[in-house]
Amino acid sequence: MLYSPHFLKQLFHNTRRTVAKHWLNMIPATQIALTGSFGKTTTTNIIYKLLCEIYPLNKISVTDINLDTTFNVPITALKIKPWTKVALFELGVDHVGEMSKHLEIVHPQIAIITGITPVHTDKEHFGSLENLIKEKRKLLEALPENGYAILNYDDEIVRSMAKHTKAKILWYGSDPKKCDLWTTNVKITLSGTSFNLHSKPNIFFPSLTPNFPSTSLKASYLLTTKLIGLHHTHTIMASVLTMIALSKITQQSISFDSLIKVIKTIAPLQGRMNLEKGPMGTIVLNDSLRANPASTASGLKTLSGFNIGNHRKFAVLAEMGELQKPQIEHEKIGELIAKLKIDYLVSIGPWQKYTANLAIKNNMQKDKVFWVKDVQTAAQILRPLIKPGDLIYLKGSLLRHVNRILLLLDGKEVGCRAVLCPFYHPCEKCQYLKKGFNQ
Repeated sequence: MLYSPHFLKQLFHNTRRTVAKHWLNMIPATQIALTGSFGKTTTTNIIYKLLCEIYPLNKISVTDINLDTTFNVPITALKIKPWTKVALFELGVDHVGEMSKHLEIVHPQIAIITGITPVHTDKEHFGSLENLIKEKRKLLEALPENGYAILNYDDEIVRSMAKHTKAKILWYGSDPKKCDLWTTNVKITLSGTSFNLHSKPNIFFPSLTPNFPSTSLKASYLLTTKLIGLHHTHTIMASVLTMIALSKITQQSISFDSLIKVIKTIAPLQGRMNLEKGPMGTIVLNDSLRANPASTASGLKTLSGFNIGNHRKFAVLAEMGELQKPQIEHEKIGELIAKLKIDYLVSIGPWQKYTANLAIKNNMQKDKVFWVKDVQTAAQILRPLIKPGDLIYLKGSLLRHVNRILLLLDGKEVGCRAVLCPFYHPCEKCQYLKKGFNQ
């Protein structure tokens, strides 16, 4: 009897999952899992870097950011060794039932939820924001009583999810009355972000030894990071609280000062608010890997806050995909842009027409707002406008491949006009870059 390749692939995957489940149950490593609609990968990266300050590399296991979570979780579980101390899992989900599948393998003692926004809520995925919330909160429901939930207090939906866990909750955010960690004096420049980190009295003791000023009733510390944007104060706070929870579970003392040194060195991941030398003497804030309502709004607010003298700020936006209400969400972005200090808006793709229209409707100058169908036209619009020193914020999801605009402005040959592309690899390595992809 002959079996189809799809059948054999599924059989192999199911077998791997079963083996991974039993293998991980035999390993005493502390398991950390995180989910959310945004900030997962950056938070995972920071936590991993902090773990490397405490443990040898061969005692840490982490999911590969380049693999789909469906395959990533069992693959990561099977890489764990008997001597592994900590296993860190990023649990992405975009369909009902996927978190349950993950939790058949992963049994976390610590869980982080970074935030919720209506991504993957179209009918091909969750179908609604309510379904998304129910699926992601399963992670909290799975925590044991002696576990820890690290939650973003500034996110209203995350706050509502807190009642679904019996674990101890550690909050981070901006409210000093409600949060275990919070920030003040946030300053964002093109070099990075600085802020004062505050904590409730004794939250670090005896787990961490931060050497905070003894004159302060509440612990505080000045942090600087190469990460750009207000939202990165949240990823850092979530990571620090994770280390606090880990130290309490393992009863291992951790030097806070050593963590601070690591945080100072962490650079942005490619396509996630990283700064680049742009074409024609410009500066590019590249945020082109993921696009959803929350991350787009955060990036635009960051762009607006920069002081770049007489130079101009350009927001170049591709569509946000997999939304239950795409028109409304794109209109909200248009309303926001009109309120910010942004000089030009270039919107790309059918849904971005609503962003451009609402920006104009809310009194952004009409001659500084452009709606185009593809990246080629966007580059044609930008070429005569941009000048050396201008700042371009490039936002889109990976499959929109807005990086093609930079190639075009650099004089490269780009024949591909696809608004939505099925390929995940970089455009520079794509066989269809010059000849175009026929959708």
